[in-house]
Amino acid sequence: MDHSKMDHGSMDHSQMDHSKMDHGSMDHSTMDHAAHKTAAPSEPREPIPAITAADRLAAFPPIEHGAMEHAPEIHSMLLVNRLEQWDGQHGNGQAWEASGWVGGNIHRLWVRSEGERSGGRTEAADVEVLYGRSVSPWWDVLVGVKQDLGPGDSRTWAALGIQGLAPYKFETSATAYVGEGGQVMATAEIEYELLLTNRLILQPLLEATLAAKDDPRHGTGSGLNKVEAGLRLRYEFNRRFASYIGISLERLFGDPAGYHLPA
Repeated sequence: MDHSKMDHGSMDHSQMDHSKMDHGSMDHSTMDHAAHKTAAPSEPREPIPAITAADRLAAFPPIEHGAMEHAPEIHSMLLVNRLEQWDGQHGNGQAWEASGWVGGNIHRLWVRSEGERSGGRTEAADVEVLYGRSVSPWWDVLVGVKQDLGPGDSRTWAALGIQGLAPYKFETSATAYVGEGGQVMATAEIEYELLLTNRLILQPLLEATLAAKDDPRHGTGSGLNKVEAGLRLRYEFNRRFASYIGISLERLFGDPAGYHLPA
């Protein structure tokens, strides 16, 4: 039969019974399907270099014995917030305000001091030694004693207060003092730091003093005794040292204004 003369186009493929084709009889196991695939190489195209001593040293550097020690549980801080010297027509003098603490994250021993000297004579000064306990991440409760070091009779006070960071980052402190003769006084102070640049900082502050009763010998009147407002502009050369200029206004109220009049 001459297959070359068969007209395949005229063949009616629709009449072919494909259902009778025995596909199951085909031996697929003998078909080389992998022959058309590229065999995976058994060796890497570029050999992995052997690990050297320098590689081991870079991955596992030696650890100094001192670096294995735990951080100390006792910390400390000293902040000299105000340190001034002046020399003018009305004399010379010094002023200071400092605070510091030593202890851990919960329990601390605080020391605070402030004062002024004029013409080589201490006008007013005090030192406080307080135990502080953290009651929240932002607030400490303080209890201790305060010692006045003024030119008059020195006085010792029992102190109870709180200090911390109020909402919107206002640094706040308030302390009540109970002294001899049943005198009760309280001070409250609030500060805020406005960053003009990373180094230039504007710091407004407000401080008020109140007393329970008159004390003419120490120039203290009952009620709102004194209010001091200040504005300070400082430049931080680094985190440990800053120079500043500022202005401070002090207002006395009631009887203490008369007590402070010049003789």
